[in-house]
Amino acid sequence: MSFRLASQIHVSNSPSPTQPHQVQIAIPRDHEQPKEADIQEIDYSGRAQWLRAAVLGANDGLVSVSSLMIGIGAVNQSAKAMLVSGLAGLVAGACSMAIGEFVSVYAQYDIEVAQMKREREGEVGEGNETSEEERERLPSPAQAAGASALAFAAGAILPLLAGGFIKPWGVRVGVVCAVTSLALAGFGATGAVLGGAKICRSMIRVLLGGWAAMAISYGVLRLFDLAFGYQAAI
Repeated sequence: MSFRLASQIHVSNSPSPTQPHQVQIAIPRDHEQPKEADIQEIDYSGRAQWLRAAVLGANDGLVSVSSLMIGIGAVNQSAKAMLVSGLAGLVAGACSMAIGEFVSVYAQYDIEVAQMKREREGEVGEGNETSEEERERLPSPAQAAGASALAFAAGAILPLLAGGFIKPWGVRVGVVCAVTSLALAGFGATGAVLGGAKICRSMIRVLLGGWAAMAISYGVLRLFDLAFGYQAAI
């Protein structure tokens, strides 16, 4: 171990009342500030695949089910109607997200595998180290599908549990809107932190999109009810 000062302790032989013993203590350089080379930056690009699937699935589940429940609430004030519609949206949406993500990522997987084969055919006499490293970076269709389905269900369950069992119609709709808004802000902030983006901008973008979806769903079905006098019989 290298030392900044001398490794020996020096004491003056003739101390005086005004000059106490002077002691030099060795200080290891290992306690200095870390070097710039030792500081590793976070690679946010490596998180892109699962972060996209998770954030997209959670936001989609939250906005889809809350908008569906509020839309049904516009034509039917029954708690059972909103609960059943939200549950149906959760199951159908999770399956749709999983299948869609699986097909999409598998298409990307096939394209990258085909490109790797063409590159390997052109590298005659060379090793397969590069191709093996590339294969490890290939996307996983099953992982993306599972992440999308679980994230969708996690987002969809929030408004379903928050407002599905409340009897008064006005309170039920208000609770669904409030819980959805808080969850949207949380998802937006989480995605920004994990992706290295600006938190405020991400939260505002996600909140505005969710509010617009809920408002449009309520408005369209309310107009439909007023125009045709339709009541959802559930």
